[in-house]
Amino acid sequence: MNQRVLLGGVLIAFFAFLFWFVSVRQSLLFIVGIGLGAVLAGARFGFTTGWRNLIDHRDASGVFAQLLLLAIAAAFSMPLLAAFPGELNAALGPPSISLLVGALVFGAAMQIADGCGSGTLYKAGLGIPLNMAILPVFALGSFLGSAHLSWWLDLGSIKPVGLVNEFGATGALGITYVGLIVLGLLAWTWSKKAASPRSVINKTLLIGAVLLALLAVLNLVIAGQPWGVVYGFGLWAAKIAQAANVFDPTTNVFWSLPVNAQALEQSVFLDLTSITNIGILAGALWISARKKAGSTTPLTAKQWAVGILAGFLLGYSSRLAFGCNVGAMVSGISTGSVHGWIWVAMAFLGSLAGVRIRRHYGY
Repeated sequence: MNQRVLLGGVLIAFFAFLFWFVSVRQSLLFIVGIGLGAVLAGARFGFTTGWRNLIDHRDASGVFAQLLLLAIAAAFSMPLLAAFPGELNAALGPPSISLLVGALVFGAAMQIADGCGSGTLYKAGLGIPLNMAILPVFALGSFLGSAHLSWWLDLGSIKPVGLVNEFGATGALGITYVGLIVLGLLAWTWSKKAASPRSVINKTLLIGAVLLALLAVLNLVIAGQPWGVVYGFGLWAAKIAQAANVFDPTTNVFWSLPVNAQALEQSVFLDLTSITNIGILAGALWISARKKAGSTTPLTAKQWAVGILAGFLLGYSSRLAFGCNVGAMVSGISTGSVHGWIWVAMAFLGSLAGVRIRRHYGY
């Protein structure tokens, strides 16, 4: 109890600091982040685990929860984007070679590392050793991926395609729901082929999906942009590299863009993605103070090495793919970006390989 009281005091103090010295918006986003972290950790809502359970055990309950999350988030986000085109932005990414390669590699790496962007954050907050070690190399990979992004885009890309812009809110929502239904039918069919088919209904995961969807919509309304994770990681590493005089952002295509250059110059507390990331860590830490995260099997040296490498690839590939399960899949699809659907297809193919690699190394 004393631990929770102390942690609560720290969180309240940090909220007050943001409210008085940074901005009301950032303080509200911190609260949203705490909610996201608490739900992710409390419900053990793992995007990575949901996919792996479907592949390994033909258990579709996690995937169905993710589809519900997408359906609810899209139902709110798309009309909001159509109604406030100047104030709110979709999570648009260009279909490109970098997207194909990045999503494929990310799908494999997240299974080996047992976490995507949000998964790494909340599991690090729960105190899981591998994810705590992965977090800094994830940030390093995200930074290097952003620094190399222009080279990857030169290999081939087209302009981002937004369904809301092309078809309006109603048309975009209809197309999105058709896609979600198709994915749901495929997952249900796959799960029914199991020797002992399981229910696709997991009450805890479904409640988590509803709460995450509503919090994601709140993030969109407060921040003016969808929920994201990996940009914050890359920014942290870029700031460290710049401070150490090993990186000159003015010579890099990505970091010399006005919006990114400004993010490097200003306080990290003003960055929209960073503040929700900090909130997710805090929310998961709150859950860990309430109950044990559960014991973990000690890893061998080889498992540690493979996991750390996978964590680095998570960061690098997520930048090439314009997001992870959150930025590309949840925010991309729920705000009508075509790149989100491409990401899901390629990341699932990568996960098929990643599950095999994970099994090979005995995770």
